[in-house]
Amino acid sequence: MDRFIIRGGRPLRGEIAIGGAKNSGLKLMVAGLLTEERLVLTNVPRIADMDTMRALLLQHGVAVEDVKGDGGTLSIGGSITGTEAPYDIVSRMRASILVLGPLLARCGEARVSLPGGCAIGTRPVDLHLKGLEGLGAQIRLEGGYIHATAPKGLTGDRIVLPFASVGATENLLMAATLAKGRTEIVNAAREPEISDLVECLNRMGARISGAGTGTLVIDGVEALHGAEHRIMPDRIECGTYACAAGITGGDLYLRGGRVDDLGAVVRTLEEAGVEVTSDAEGIRVRRTGALRGVDIMTEPYPGFPTDMQAQFMALLSVAEGASMVTETIFENRFMHVPELNRMGARINVHGSSAIIRGVHGLSGAPVMATDLRASFSLILAGLAAHGETILSRVYHLDRGYEAVEKKLSACGALIERVRE
Repeated sequence: MDRFIIRGGRPLRGEIAIGGAKNSGLKLMVAGLLTEERLVLTNVPRIADMDTMRALLLQHGVAVEDVKGDGGTLSIGGSITGTEAPYDIVSRMRASILVLGPLLARCGEARVSLPGGCAIGTRPVDLHLKGLEGLGAQIRLEGGYIHATAPKGLTGDRIVLPFASVGATENLLMAATLAKGRTEIVNAAREPEISDLVECLNRMGARISGAGTGTLVIDGVEALHGAEHRIMPDRIECGTYACAAGITGGDLYLRGGRVDDLGAVVRTLEEAGVEVTSDAEGIRVRRTGALRGVDIMTEPYPGFPTDMQAQFMALLSVAEGASMVTETIFENRFMHVPELNRMGARINVHGSSAIIRGVHGLSGAPVMATDLRASFSLILAGLAAHGETILSRVYHLDRGYEAVEKKLSACGALIERVRE
C-alpha cells in the first residue's frame, strides 16, 4: 500500500485544475444502462471509484471504452447480458446500488448486493426500495442481495421522500425515465450533481423537469438514445483545495471551479477569514490574515455538505477561538478526530457535535486515513504542520481525488507518495 510523506509549513501558491465530479460521474456512467446506444462522457475523473463502476458495468455486459486513451472520455452502451451486481464489486463502493433502478426499468429484473463504501454510517437503502415499490416493483431481500422484479414494467407514481436522499432521488429518477406515465419525486435532493444527471438524461431523450428544486417531474418514455455529456466540475475537490489555501495561508486559483455550486462552503470560508473571488474560468482563494473560528452544521444542499466537514475541521483546528461542527447526515463521521488530535489539534466530540479549540500550530505525526474525505483532512493538517507527517492507507484518498501529490507539489507543497 502507498503512503504520503508531507513536510508542512509552506503556503500554497499557484493554479490547480479541478477535475470532473466523482459524485456526478459515477451516476452518469450508470445512466448508460438505460440505452443500447452510446453515451459519451467527457471530463471523466481518473479515480479508483470510476474504475470500480467500469468493472460493474462490464459485469452487466455493457461496453465501456476509453475513447482517447487517457481515461478522460468514456463511451458506454450496448446490450445488457446480466442483471446481477455481485457482492465483490458492490461492497467496494456504495454508488453501485444505483444500477438497481436502471436495470429494473430496462430489463424488468435486477439482483443487486447490498452496498458497501466508506464506513461513515449505516446509510440504509430503504428509501430506494420503497420508492421502487411505489413504481410497481416487487422486492425481497435474501442472502445479502436485493431481488427486484417488475414483470409488468414500472408505472409512474407520486413518491414523497421523508428525507432528501441523494442516492434515492437518483435511483428513482433513472428508473422513472422508462416508466409508464408520470412520476413525481417530492422532497427530492437538490444537489448540483442531480441537476447534472437530469441534463444528461434529457439529452438522452428523457422528459424531466424541476432540476434544482424539491420536486422532480418525470414523464416516462419508451426508450432513451445515445448522447454526449460533459461531467460537471467537482465541487468537493474545489472546496477541499480552497481549504488547502486557507490552512496554509496561501493563494490558489482553482481553474474550472464554480462558485455557484459551492453554496454554503463559500460563505463559511469567508466567515473563517478566507477570501473567495470568482470569474468565468474559476475561483481564486487566498488568506492574508488570521483564521477565525466558525460554527458549522451539515445539511442537505444548499446547506453545508457533509463531504466537506472533515476538511473544515482541519482548517478550524488552527483558527483563533472556538468552533463547533455538528454532523446531521452520517452518525459515524468523526473518525478523523483522533488522528487530528495526534497532530496537536484540540477537538472534543460530544455526540453528533465536535468542539474545536484552535491551536497556534500543528505538529507532524504518523496518521492513518479512515475514509475518503478524512484522508484529505489529514493532508491539510500535514500541509500546515511543523515537521513531517506520514499518512498511511491512502487508497481511501485514491477513490475520489486525482493526482493529489502532483497538484499540490506544483503549488509548492512538499509531498511525495511512497510504497510501504
